[in-house]
Amino acid sequence: MITDNNKKLAQWAMDFALKNGCQAAKVVLYANSNTSFELRDAKMDRLQQASESGMGINVYVDGRYGNYSTNRLDKKELETFIKNGIESTRYLAPDEFRVLADPARYYTGGKPDLQMFDDKIFGINPDDKVALARAAAGEVMGKNDRIISVETSYSDGENASYRLMSNGFEGESKSTWYSVSASVAIKGEGEARPSDYWYGSSLFYDKLPKTDIGSVALERVLRKLGQKKAKSGKYTMVVDPINSGRMLSPVLSALYGSSLQQKNSFLIDKLDQKVFSDKLTVMDDPHVIGANGSRYFDNEGVATEHRPIFENGVLKTYFFDTYNAKKMGVAPTISGPSRLVLTPGDKDLNGLIADVANGILVTGLNGGNSNSNTGDFSYGIEGFLIENGKLTRPVNEMNVTGNFLTLWNSLAAIGNDARTDRSWLVPSLVFEGVDFSGL
Repeated sequence: MITDNNKKLAQWAMDFALKNGCQAAKVVLYANSNTSFELRDAKMDRLQQASESGMGINVYVDGRYGNYSTNRLDKKELETFIKNGIESTRYLAPDEFRVLADPARYYTGGKPDLQMFDDKIFGINPDDKVALARAAAGEVMGKNDRIISVETSYSDGENASYRLMSNGFEGESKSTWYSVSASVAIKGEGEARPSDYWYGSSLFYDKLPKTDIGSVALERVLRKLGQKKAKSGKYTMVVDPINSGRMLSPVLSALYGSSLQQKNSFLIDKLDQKVFSDKLTVMDDPHVIGANGSRYFDNEGVATEHRPIFENGVLKTYFFDTYNAKKMGVAPTISGPSRLVLTPGDKDLNGLIADVANGILVTGLNGGNSNSNTGDFSYGIEGFLIENGKLTRPVNEMNVTGNFLTLWNSLAAIGNDARTDRSWLVPSLVFEGVDFSGL
């Protein structure tokens, strides 16, 4: 946690930097900790506990910029650290675009606590943590003769930070997290050794799913028995909510100022244009109490806000931080999204599958790549063949290829089953006429 004494130290470091040659400075104090208990076949395999605290300082010296960090928080050592950082920065090339954000854009407080920190994290008995991992294993052990190995774990942690900008920003954030997971490997056909996993997670211990983690992982891996390639061709592609975010991620990456400034984005010069299917609406909704990804300010201290990203397929914003905005001569927006919400439809995954005559349900993306400049992509996949609205057999060792502009224009349906324990709420997705290579 960040204590009052920690904050006073950060404020002292800021003052010291400004008195010793900086025209501006940014100080970030952070404190993180986590624990994990990992079991193999219901026996303790690994126990880990880690704590980390430190300070990062950005210094702006005579038109030059330097970024330094240390985990040694003694004042005497910090004096030397800061002075050395300032002197080192004087050797760097000038960069007129490196400045702090406009103070008028800073978050100034006054909004309700986002309630992302659970005080229970300090009082949970380690035996209870191990018991949750062991219970997940107990849902699998001895349930099927094909089981080769069962790995389960319990993890939790806390993250806290305190930020200061010399032109007027002060902000603090903190959150906790908890997770229980299970991974199961089984004997498949011939030499095949399929595996699968499941997990539950939450910001709060009382809301953490504590049962059915192992049983769902076992169910998921057993349905992979008999995996083989399907024929190459065009299929309706259904992507489950575990993997749907992977399809959106390259699209969001193409909206960052760093990509646009380097002309390494397939969405450059597309603002306020219809680029995707009118079924796609994505919002940044960062002020939801007790939700993953919520925040009142970004890493520059700039206030977040409810922001449309795509509205009925029309691109509504780019993510311009101060630096890249100045380099491109445009108005800054925000350094990146906080809590993404893709507007859902009215059916769950089973309902979407029931509407597909000839398709493939993607339940795993195995490797692959995408070209941020052109939007071309190729991913290895596994999943299930869909025939007349039913899953008929498992498939693997297939590739899906295409271009993201084409893919997202072929978006035909959106589910209502996004996982709420993530900061990206992306439900199941259905795309028409997607190229798969197999037999």
